[in-house]
Amino acid sequence: MPGRAWLLVAMALAIGSLVAWVQAPPVQTALEWRPELAGREPWRAISAAWLHWSPQHLIANLAGCAVVGLLGVAARLTARDAVAWLLAWPLTQFGLLIEPSLERFGGASGVLHAGVAVAAIGMMRMRASHGRERVIGLLIGIGLIVKVAAERPLSAPALRHWDGWNIAIAPLAHLTGLIAGVATALLCAVAARAWTRRASGRTSRRA
Repeated sequence: MPGRAWLLVAMALAIGSLVAWVQAPPVQTALEWRPELAGREPWRAISAAWLHWSPQHLIANLAGCAVVGLLGVAARLTARDAVAWLLAWPLTQFGLLIEPSLERFGGASGVLHAGVAVAAIGMMRMRASHGRERVIGLLIGIGLIVKVAAERPLSAPALRHWDGWNIAIAPLAHLTGLIAGVATALLCAVAARAWTRRASGRTSRRA
């Protein structure tokens, strides 16, 4: 099935969030992102995406997992795109190190932004025969950049209270997710191209 690997990443994000939600508070504390522990406990860069602070927070990000997962299936994203999204997952949290005042973080929104960035690039990479998908990918990418820029993620304070939300939001995670998604998508594209050229060179020498 096209997009199956991509869907597996989305499911890992969603299922992990549900499992983390029912854990005892000490376990949840062990999952959260803490900048001072980034070197000693780097796995928190993964587990923090599963931690949510309220039912509204959890439901919103579960819905995001469904939307981004189905986007990958509809766009027929490849295993390479799934790998790029997976690599962007921890990098999203490590990017938060640029703001030391953000002492705690949990939530999947940053990783979801990374997924949207990877998906947009994957769609724009498609051949001319998939012109519609390329245009949609471009529009999604532009929309994502405009959204993140409008949130002013580099402005103080790091945590903000937005209307309609019962928790503090960290817009910086959306920016680090966007950057991580673009970076890993491009990295995987370069790696795939180098691998293809190497394989072609081996085939030519054998011929």
